[in-house]
Amino acid sequence: MLTPAQVARISPHGRRRHVEQGEVLVQAGEQTARFFVVLAGRIHVVRPTAAEEIVVSFSPGMFTGEATMLSGRRGLAQIRAGADGEVIEVGRDELLALIQTDGELSAIFMRAFILRRVELIARGVSDVVVLGSQHCQGTLRIREFLTRNGHPHTMLDLDRDAGVQELLDRFHVSAADIPVVITCSEVVLRNPTNQQIADALGFNDAIDQTQVRDLVIVGAGPAGLAAAVYGASEGLDVLVVESTAPGGQAGASSRIENYLGFPTGIAGLDLAARATNQAQKFGAQLMIGSGARRLGCDRTPYALEIGDGQRLPARAVIIATGAEYRRLPIDDLPRFEGAGVYYAATFMEAQLCAGEEVVVVGAGNSAGQAAVFLAQAARRVHMVIRSAGLADTMSRYLIRRIEDHPAIVRHVHTEIVSLEGNGHLERVGWRDNQTGRLETHGIRHVFTMTGAVPSTHWLDSCLALDDKGFIKTGPDLFPEDLATARWPLARAPHLLETSRPGVFAIGDVRSGSLKRVASAVGEGSIAIAAVHRVLHE
Repeated sequence: MLTPAQVARISPHGRRRHVEQGEVLVQAGEQTARFFVVLAGRIHVVRPTAAEEIVVSFSPGMFTGEATMLSGRRGLAQIRAGADGEVIEVGRDELLALIQTDGELSAIFMRAFILRRVELIARGVSDVVVLGSQHCQGTLRIREFLTRNGHPHTMLDLDRDAGVQELLDRFHVSAADIPVVITCSEVVLRNPTNQQIADALGFNDAIDQTQVRDLVIVGAGPAGLAAAVYGASEGLDVLVVESTAPGGQAGASSRIENYLGFPTGIAGLDLAARATNQAQKFGAQLMIGSGARRLGCDRTPYALEIGDGQRLPARAVIIATGAEYRRLPIDDLPRFEGAGVYYAATFMEAQLCAGEEVVVVGAGNSAGQAAVFLAQAARRVHMVIRSAGLADTMSRYLIRRIEDHPAIVRHVHTEIVSLEGNGHLERVGWRDNQTGRLETHGIRHVFTMTGAVPSTHWLDSCLALDDKGFIKTGPDLFPEDLATARWPLARAPHLLETSRPGVFAIGDVRSGSLKRVASAVGEGSIAIAAVHRVLHE
């Protein structure tokens, strides 16, 4: 509840207006551009269903809005006057300016917006239905895309839920079309790409893609989000481009326990959501679903070419595309990715393997966190470790938990050699490399978290890379690297600057990085200081 003094501070940023009972102030699915403070009467938030459920009502002194006020995405519910009254109507831009300048109101609004989005997700207030199957690769991908982007959805499983056939018939969908996404406006997407889902749900409608930005950040992992927070908070016009969802590999981690300031740990998804909200609070914009295809580095301003062929101009660019887990060297692997082979261990994947045996491949912290997390639900967790043990690659606290957990079994000097199944993984074969012994087990779920392959294939020789494909920066650039790139300046590259002036690389994609969340965040903040210097040159 806002105090009279707080309402008085909001009033100059909007306009007072009368509302009549039943008047629709914002339609469900409308881009969120307005915010209302109730002065008199009552405002209802209505779930757009046949039964018209009132989600919440706001009385005098209360205000509307949730996380879409920060992102500018479409709202999930209708906002309607429940009685004659008066409101202060504030535009989204004015609200963001107020959040950035008034510390007390900022804390109230941010907390309310975030908690309301959490409540909408928990209550299943959604404008999306996913028709699919747990045995379908695409279904898991789509659900992860929606979940990691904080967008509520209703899942109907073809194998379990009654009434699915009626929906299939209504929308003329066959089993071959699965997975299917249906929006509240009855747009039907058959096995859609992430880009198609983002377009249908208006994720990027509020973004002007022709505007020349001070800074475009490629990748919304911890490094990219940190750069967005510091850049936007210091007045830069920042756009972040992300192909899937905020958080990167860290966002898919079940729990991060060694990150400063979180003594009880924090789920990667929660950390990513907080950082995204923080960046958007300061005015950074986030474009979802469009992967980087090419960096036009032959002239300035630079131009980032994204998935749909659009070119995003920028005076400076930060590359934070991270690294991907290395694929298992098995011919049949693609058949089982998303259908028994996974690269993340979140609550969603844990649900799929409750009460079963699972395999975790890897010996780093990510693999250790996954093993401990999955052991809460799985009957047994087999850790397949190619080396002699965990001591050289994993934090000691994780090693102790693994050693003490009765459901976790370690197999050292071992690697997976075969995957078998019909549509879904059914059997896993591994080999003890010391004895040569082969074993095959009836295991349906493998979580692989081994090594790191940099996401630099799209750069097309634009920047100097090391022999493993990671981007070289600062003092790691040799004179011949700068000569090949025709470095045009008298000064040497800044600490995190690449072989092109004004193009920076941070986080896991950078050669020599520490591959830790804290160091990635630190690099994101450091890079912004150099960006300021470059923009003033």
